[in-house]
Amino acid sequence: MRILLLGGTSEARALAARLHPAIEVISSLAGRVPDPALPVGEVRVGGFGGVEGLRQWLRDEQVDAVVDATHPYAATMTAHAAAVCAELALPHLVLARPPWPPGDAIVVPTDVEAAKTVAAQGFGRVFLTTGRSGAAAFKGVDAWFLIRAVTPPEAADLPTRHHIVLSRGPYRYDGELALLREHRIDALVSKNSGGSMTRPKLDAAAALGVPVVMVDRPPLPDGVATVASVDEAVDWVSGRS
Repeated sequence: MRILLLGGTSEARALAARLHPAIEVISSLAGRVPDPALPVGEVRVGGFGGVEGLRQWLRDEQVDAVVDATHPYAATMTAHAAAVCAELALPHLVLARPPWPPGDAIVVPTDVEAAKTVAAQGFGRVFLTTGRSGAAAFKGVDAWFLIRAVTPPEAADLPTRHHIVLSRGPYRYDGELALLREHRIDALVSKNSGGSMTRPKLDAAAALGVPVVMVDRPPLPDGVATVASVDEAVDWVSGRS
């Protein structure tokens, strides 16, 4: 059996390790992060060239099934995979880690709405953790931003007042607590990524009474099969091998 595993997450790496070498797995990474953590087995890096490119690649590589374990906000890749697999009648699974319970967070649908909320609430010192592409929505907001990302945002996308921290999780509660205190943060903006690697920032914000603005996940395509754990994904693949 030959599997295309759309990856880039810790779950994807764990799944590749569980399946290899009994199942032939080709892990695909988008290539947006320098020096990524690589899974075991065969790896390809870079895009497919949209729906047409993905369709042709799956045919050329004679792939038997696709498992999408991309980041919950990789909506374009997820939509393309769902459309092509439906067209080709390929077995297709989405491994989506459970979201965090929003609690008292202000939940908004997009980065743009998050920026409007920050401005409307009058927050002055904001910890922005929506990734390099999320900074652009906050460019015109009159606040100071602590921006954390793996790679730096484009200079043209940055708010006027900001400080950039380049780092990659996992993060620890004590470190997040110290960061919020050091920079006198009065609001946290986060995507609802789920998982344990970046959860400590929410716990630290709750401990300090810092409000959270949370960007909700994009919806999954209609009709896709989904699981919430690596164990379930292994069972799904094993049932088709």
